[in-house]
Amino acid sequence: MSDTLSQLLQDIPVPRMVRIRQKFDETRLEDPISELKLKLDASGCIPKIAKGSKVAVAVGSRGIYKVDEFTKLVIDELKKAGTEPFIVPCMGSHGGATAEGQVEVLAHLGIDEARMGAPIRSSMDVVLIDKLPNGLPVYVDRISATEADAIVVINRVKPHTAFRGPIESGLLKMIAIGLGKQKGAEATHQLGFKYMAENVPAMARRMIDKLPIVFGVALIENAYDQTCRIEVVPAAEMEDFEPELLREAKERLPKILFSNLDVLVIDYIGKNISGDGMDPNVTGRYPTPYAHGGPEVNKMVVLDLTPESKGNANGVGTADFTTARLVSKADWPATYANGLTSTVCAPTKQATTLSNDLDAIRAGIKTCNILDFHECRLARIRDTLHLGEIEISETLLAEAMRHPQIEIVSEPYEWQFDQKGYLSK
Repeated sequence: MSDTLSQLLQDIPVPRMVRIRQKFDETRLEDPISELKLKLDASGCIPKIAKGSKVAVAVGSRGIYKVDEFTKLVIDELKKAGTEPFIVPCMGSHGGATAEGQVEVLAHLGIDEARMGAPIRSSMDVVLIDKLPNGLPVYVDRISATEADAIVVINRVKPHTAFRGPIESGLLKMIAIGLGKQKGAEATHQLGFKYMAENVPAMARRMIDKLPIVFGVALIENAYDQTCRIEVVPAAEMEDFEPELLREAKERLPKILFSNLDVLVIDYIGKNISGDGMDPNVTGRYPTPYAHGGPEVNKMVVLDLTPESKGNANGVGTADFTTARLVSKADWPATYANGLTSTVCAPTKQATTLSNDLDAIRAGIKTCNILDFHECRLARIRDTLHLGEIEISETLLAEAMRHPQIEIVSEPYEWQFDQKGYLSK
């Protein structure tokens, strides 16, 4: 960093911090794997698949709680029924929009051929199966469309990060965008997020009509990233049932329990955390004008990239400041592919980059538009999936003490930085 930047930031005070525990509804399934087994048996969906059938099990790129164990159970149950399951990466353009990259994404989630006991068949080839009345093409993974006798999808239901509607992120989005590979994701986004609430279910509807999609495993997580509800949904019922699941998912969404912050510091962003690297429903920073909610944040600082993201730094452009460490880990072609596919390119830009954590945090404080930097309202979170324990500046302590959902778990302390200016975790 230049001497000029050093001089601009060297006198900016960093507040003392306090660790707090945010309390949310802890309802969860004690044994979610057994619950899925019960729901599979009760649904009667697997016996409807003929013995000897080749079954594509579609799995996405998100860091869903126990997604590897859920996938393994589905595969085992399909095998017991005499079918031949195989895994299809169902993640649009993720993994750098390459077949090999998508297999690597699954491996990071604990899903590989040896552990699952089933082959992974990954290809970016697609076939055109239909067109919507508005002209959008409907693409499907070639392997699933031409070689599978049945298709099963597994996904978490939650609010989308860029649009609102009765159906947002869940089974139908998994089908329309994930199963469509890069070409399908591109087509779904072609007319922009303004129309996604219409186009996602419309495309999924056509795919359900024309493909042997049998059922989906829908998962809802509580605010602590734990499974609290599982449903096995026959394909014909998905469109009617998913809005109910979305309503519950929205109620359980974790949040930062402060309505406005001068600076929000986020340790990690990544595609395994959110499609946008960090969930805008938590940060209040959205990549489009078609979604809303969350706190009012003046400046946002992101410090690092998860290994599971495989260099995809989508979302870094939504922040105001980042670090040279994050930028050095970014695979920019893979990141840009995300923007080119979604048509929303602001999140894939490189945020203002500082040498280290200390300078990036100081930059956020310096530019947060307050008169006295010592009064900065600052919060730090690990990522947008983990909001149970977070750090807040001492200036927020009085407000935190009055909040019924907040427990103070430490005395005020100074952040510790190493010789290179990075936070000691």
